[in-house]
Amino acid sequence: MALTPDDDSDPERFRLAGRVTRKYLIGARSLHDHVASKLLNAGASLVLDIGCGEGALSAALPHPPPLRLVGADASAALLAAHPAPRVRADALRLPFRDGTFDAAVAVNVLYYLDDPGRALREARRVLAPGGLLLVSAIRRDDSPELSPVWRPEPTPFDAEDAPDRVGEVFGEVEVERWDAPLITLPDRAAIRDYLIARRMPRPQAAEAAGRLRTPLPVTKRGSLMLARR
Repeated sequence: MALTPDDDSDPERFRLAGRVTRKYLIGARSLHDHVASKLLNAGASLVLDIGCGEGALSAALPHPPPLRLVGADASAALLAAHPAPRVRADALRLPFRDGTFDAAVAVNVLYYLDDPGRALREARRVLAPGGLLLVSAIRRDDSPELSPVWRPEPTPFDAEDAPDRVGEVFGEVEVERWDAPLITLPDRAAIRDYLIARRMPRPQAAEAAGRLRTPLPVTKRGSLMLARR
């Protein structure tokens, strides 16, 4: 299973999701910006970004970064755009020694895996004692404004049960929840692109976009979990 929802066959869908969010973001801070600030405040020096894609977390850090970020992703097409160091790898079999990193990040990744518990155990293994894990998940009622045409499919790592899944591996877990408008989609083309990025077939996305009023604010619901090894 790839670390990201897209594989080498359709990396453009992954890129489209990023473009839509950046273009229509309400306010200045994204989830990656928030995670970057957490890493900086924690004083992390060597960080593993699991499911790094093309480097959204790297881009959110100051440049030059005050820490070393290693990107890991199963998609060669996406990984090629990530700044070095980067490693093609699977979240279930990370190619690193025990205790290598003092922080590990998985932003909106684990719910695409068939076995997120195994990925969490791998993340714990490569963390040094006291190392920090930051992992996010989406709620089942995310993007409610789109409910007339689209609903998220249940996953093995929804925000409703993700804190318990993390706790099974790491013990104590700190949970930060979000439930607020993140983007405003100004027209049908933007809604279409948002739906395509969420894996809706293109003709169906175009038809669905025509059934919704614009501009359309989209509320994002989910959680960021923080835990220590």
